[in-house]
Amino acid sequence: MAARDRDTYIHRLGVTPETASLISSKNKIYAIPADGNQTTAFQIGVLSSFDPSETRTIEPVRGIGFGDHIAELVPGMTEPMTISVVRTAQYLSMIFQVFGYKGGIDGIVRSLRHHKWPFDIVQEIVISRLPAVIEGKGGDAPGLTPNGLNGELDAILTYYEGCWISDYSTSYAADAALVQENVTVNVTDIIASTSEDYVELGDYFNLNAISRIANPGTNLLVGAVATGKPSGGVTV
Repeated sequence: MAARDRDTYIHRLGVTPETASLISSKNKIYAIPADGNQTTAFQIGVLSSFDPSETRTIEPVRGIGFGDHIAELVPGMTEPMTISVVRTAQYLSMIFQVFGYKGGIDGIVRSLRHHKWPFDIVQEIVISRLPAVIEGKGGDAPGLTPNGLNGELDAILTYYEGCWISDYSTSYAADAALVQENVTVNVTDIIASTSEDYVELGDYFNLNAISRIANPGTNLLVGAVATGKPSGGVTV
């Protein structure tokens, strides 16, 4: 599988347009396959969709005697992220195998009950060279990984760690030749870098957009002047 998804001429890599809008063909997904060396992640081929989803409960705080009014919204605990993955089944590489389980031709794993260890996934969004030249959006931008995973174009990396498959399904239909495998992956943690920790006093959160609730002395509109930028933004 390290190469089974793309080891024939019909599975060669192609080129993608350079656009300002993010396109799916620049979204690469990596995992350590069952036939790999347990340390090297390879790009997963023939993925039809990769859909991360995350939710958290926002709880309103109210008080009796103060009318129909919300005093504060308190974020609750974030539910584990789920990723829905759809992939075209291959004779030499089924979806269990691409995530590291020895199924298909590699071994006897046939069911979720045979999954003993968690796995990791890496998502690489390769930055188009068109917006990468815009001032302040390329080069040393803090969210970018220079040269990406392959030493080429800059990329936005996301690491999904400690993953488990919670749902698996496939279908063999009489009126459709193509067979696709569907899995739901539950994620333990999501990080941007394996070498950087998230700390309370870090400057990578939304401090620049802090609500006036947290700073009552600030009025976001009074005294605002146009910046003259194309965005039509204002300076407080």
